[in-house]
Amino acid sequence: MVKLNRETSRIHWTELQRFYAQGAVLVVAPELDLVATAAAVANDDAATISAWMETAQLQKATEEFAVNCLADNCEVWAVVVAPWILVQKDRVAS
Repeated sequence: MVKLNRETSRIHWTELQRFYAQGAVLVVAPELDLVATAAAVANDDAATISAWMETAQLQKATEEFAVNCLADNCEVWAVVVAPWILVQKDRVAS
């Protein structure tokens, strides 16, 4: 998890648009820890990931999310867990 924490950074949404268009962006809910979520994805923790997806705490970026981020010129926290880019708004990564 230390490696993932070091690889987490702020990025403007405009720099992620092409990845969103490819369907490679996952949005992490503010109540989840971004780094812990990335670790679960990296470790292929299917049970945990499925539970988060069922409750929409982890989901593919929606058109609404993308449009809002673009309109707000928002910056998000992001970490890459190939082939995914996990992003989170309104929370500082730990």
